Amino acid sequence: MQAKRTVRESIMVTGRYASFTPETIRFLEALRKNNNRDWFNENKSRYEEEVLDVALNFIQSMYDPLSEIAPHFTAIPKRMGGSLMRVYRDTRFSKNKTPYKTNIGIQFRHEMAKDVHSPGYYVHIDPDEVFLGAGMWRPAPDALRGIRERIAEKSADWERVRDDKAFSRHFKLGGETLTRPPRGFDKAHPQIDDLKRKDFIAIKTLSVDDALNPRFQQKVETAFKAARPYMAFLCKAVNVPF
Repeated sequence: MQAKRTVRESIMVTGRYASFTPETIRFLEALRKNNNRDWFNENKSRYEEEVLDVALNFIQSMYDPLSEIAPHFTAIPKRMGGSLMRVYRDTRFSKNKTPYKTNIGIQFRHEMAKDVHSPGYYVHIDPDEVFLGAGMWRPAPDALRGIRERIAEKSADWERVRDDKAFSRHFKLGGETLTRPPRGFDKAHPQIDDLKRKDFIAIKTLSVDDALNPRFQQKVETAFKAARPYMAFLCKAVNVPF
């Protein structure tokens, strides 16, 4: 009888594409119920094998495909300071004092990025939802103005990118918007609804079953390819290469 494979062994035999495992989801579910330092420290080896190793394997597997899709964006499989976002929550200014995130967050940032507000591709996995992101979340004021100005000046280009069939098939624009037109922009501008955006993030909703499918990475790559015109527009607007 064949011995049961460990999580580490199972992620090494997935071939061309990487995905996540049922053990990954079960750990995140358990962490949600036991979100305290004592439990996490007692189960740290589980976290490292069932979450950390699996996520880093996915990031490593995305290195070559991402370099072809968007050469100036990075897939860095490091435990700290790379594409994998920290499991530790910043509770300083939050009413929620639980110490750990109960999701996996992976951001493939632009090589010139300083923080999460820069152009990037994103993968989010938790026991309730899985989604992909492309764009800029809460861009800094100068970057936000640059995006708005380019939309206002290159309205036809923006409309072509926003309404691209492949992009629209995968992504929907989300995030927060202003209730009034931003200062300095004509309220009658044909793209005023987009000029009001505070976020320029596009979201593709998936399922936990998608993340566990051996072809999950293939879905990610296909979606990121479809977002190329959108990402190129944003990069141009904030003066970084795409």
